[in-house]
Amino acid sequence: MDWDDLRHFAAFAEQGSLLSAARALHVEHATISRRIEALERSLALKLVDRRGRRLRLTAEGERIAAIARRMEGEANAIARLVRGAAEDISGEVTLSAPPAFGSIVVAPALCGLAQNHPRLTIRLLGEARTAALDRREADIAIRLSRPAEGDLTLTKLADVTFRAYASPEHLAAHDPQDWLFIGSDGEVRQSPQQHELARLAAGRRFALWSGEVSMQMALACHGAGIAMLPDFLRPERRGLVPAFPEAAPLMREAWLVVHSDLRHAPGIRTVIDHLTVTIRAALRQTDDAPGT
Repeated sequence: MDWDDLRHFAAFAEQGSLLSAARALHVEHATISRRIEALERSLALKLVDRRGRRLRLTAEGERIAAIARRMEGEANAIARLVRGAAEDISGEVTLSAPPAFGSIVVAPALCGLAQNHPRLTIRLLGEARTAALDRREADIAIRLSRPAEGDLTLTKLADVTFRAYASPEHLAAHDPQDWLFIGSDGEVRQSPQQHELARLAAGRRFALWSGEVSMQMALACHGAGIAMLPDFLRPERRGLVPAFPEAAPLMREAWLVVHSDLRHAPGIRTVIDHLTVTIRAALRQTDDAPGT
């Protein structure tokens, strides 16, 4: 038995005529007739008495129609449940992001989301390490390089620009061969920005190290040396200037990553869609800001 045949028969039983059933289902009346005939063949039962000008249900047709109406009601209940689940944005979503990116870019973007979905709870983790999504260390992660392994769904957010910055006082107070450098330590010691800064240092001294880019910027602001900083921190607003203005900036890609099994979960989908729009807009503003 084909459920579609039964659905067309139920519409006929409900509406009382082929034409009315066709209008209800937005099909031709011949389609209703053909479906009813197919249902009768599959059941080996006569459901419609076609004698006379008005089609009527047989006794078996009445009983089958009553069952079909209950089945249709249950099908509609499933549709409502699915729709309700999609609309009921609730639960907890854990988001992992690099600490500075999380505090400067992600945190402001989450405020409106929390206000619009009062039953949704978000845990924002500032982590330099890579959270293992397959072990549920986080539901969503933001990474500054494209993951190459795992069953992951990826969304590129933007390009992130890094430059070597220093205070004008540090650059003026020392000959270039005596400039000091502030390195990336810990989880980010092998990062592309550290390798680029080491290339620019060309053997000059790394006097200070930190695994937090916000601390690196604080050190640079106090004249401690040259640090490789992302433009979303807006170093110029803190009085810093590019130490190597002739050098091409380092470009990294910010990716929003979720395990493919979770990408359609309502709460996670809502967070992904919201962050994709707001973060892209925030980083465009950074790119367009004067002095960056």
